[in-house]
Amino acid sequence: MVSQEERELHVLAVDDSPVDRALISKLLRSSKFRVTSVDSAQRALELLDLESNVNMIFTDYSMPEMTGYDLLKRVKGSSELKKIPVVIMSSENVPNRICSCLEEGAEDFLIKPVRRDDVSRLCNRVLKC
Repeated sequence: MVSQEERELHVLAVDDSPVDRALISKLLRSSKFRVTSVDSAQRALELLDLESNVNMIFTDYSMPEMTGYDLLKRVKGSSELKKIPVVIMSSENVPNRICSCLEEGAEDFLIKPVRRDDVSRLCNRVLKC
């Protein structure tokens, strides 16, 4: 028998802002995802080393020490992690930043505030749920 935890899609939410992290986590949970949230890209990489069942990553672009773009490059450069879809979020609409992320392999670039229909669209397109 498959447990509830195994049926739920697991999303890793990465944002240095406690408010934004809580908002995206609540939005993802309301869309029936199991959510783990961390406050930095470095913590995300540490968790990904331990947790093999992450189905998607939502990460803020602008974070201290390691940006969401840097996290994206590390994930896509890893043979173990490269298949995990990564969604970049930012409150800044900077076209060359968006293009760079998409060219590096991001599934999407969302302008904050992220809305429920953004999550639904991504779920349908990327995870086929």
